Amino acid sequence: MRVSMPHMGNLYIPLKALAQRLDLDFIVPPLTSQRTLSLGVRYSPEGMCIPFKLTLGNLIEAAELGADTLLMPAGSGICRLGYYYKTQEQVLHDLGYDAEIICLGISQRKLFGLLELLKHLSNDAPWAKIISAFRFGLAKLNVLDRIEQAVQKVRPVELVKGTANKLYAQAIKATEQADDFQALKRVQRDYLEQLRLVERDENAEPLVVGIIGEFYVLLEPFSNLDVEKELGRLGVEVRRTIFTSGWTKFSLFLNPLGVNEKDRLHKAAMPYLKRDIGGEGWETVGEKVLHAKDYDGLIHLAPFTCMPEIVAQNIMPSTKENIPVLTILCDEQLGKPGMLTRLEAFVDLLKYRRAKVKV
Repeated sequence: MRVSMPHMGNLYIPLKALAQRLDLDFIVPPLTSQRTLSLGVRYSPEGMCIPFKLTLGNLIEAAELGADTLLMPAGSGICRLGYYYKTQEQVLHDLGYDAEIICLGISQRKLFGLLELLKHLSNDAPWAKIISAFRFGLAKLNVLDRIEQAVQKVRPVELVKGTANKLYAQAIKATEQADDFQALKRVQRDYLEQLRLVERDENAEPLVVGIIGEFYVLLEPFSNLDVEKELGRLGVEVRRTIFTSGWTKFSLFLNPLGVNEKDRLHKAAMPYLKRDIGGEGWETVGEKVLHAKDYDGLIHLAPFTCMPEIVAQNIMPSTKENIPVLTILCDEQLGKPGMLTRLEAFVDLLKYRRAKVKV
């Protein structure tokens, strides 16, 4: 059994670490690239969204490297992601690859379902070994997200543009190479300290922009053309609403207190949207309502044709919260020059609004 999974940001690093500790033959597909997109677009049915196209491209590239067991995450509610794996499996079979796709529908059985899947994939490894491997993978995931959050604060105020991005690239590599918990702690400590020491413009008062929208396009930089790096270059501090570690916490573990960030978002959205519409649509509306006073503006990232985000996009102009929202629809037709022009105009608008409020 040769196992693989589509990319989504840096998720391959904790997955690779977990697999190595379970002696799994885990194949990391090439990082998402223009070739990945081209493959996905070529073999996707018409009307499919960018998460389908890019994950299909990843799966094809993994199959090219010999993977025969492919893991595919599922969405919730009316989100089509939960049904993609059957179509993608058929595409792979039509291309001549004898690969099985296992749907990671973990929202029902949460952590227990995931651990049972790991036991199956690892040829019935002892539970102690499975739990230890899972803990180490989760630790890597947490380190990557903590460092990324620090990078988001440094980008808009660094004196030498690109310094934080270089440190982040080094931190990703160091995290991947860390082979035990102590090494992982050193990586986190060292890179957080290096980021703290980056020379900054002490007079800078960066705009704060929340990034909201669909899970995949928020977490996979290739799908959104590195919008967070571009905002940092424009002097904007990014507050992304979703990190994989946070999603893991709320999606895999039972919550004995019965309250979490998602519950708060749903409650905030209730005056405008009273039920789950699948994907992150409910949360997108809630983010605007709950955090409107925390940000200068919001950027709503959505895959073109994504039903939950289309619903959210049409509701948000009706809320009473006075905060600008820029919606960017992500697809293979999205071009970098056009996106940069829109970002620059949006940032200029936010600067004008802040200056007007101060007067």
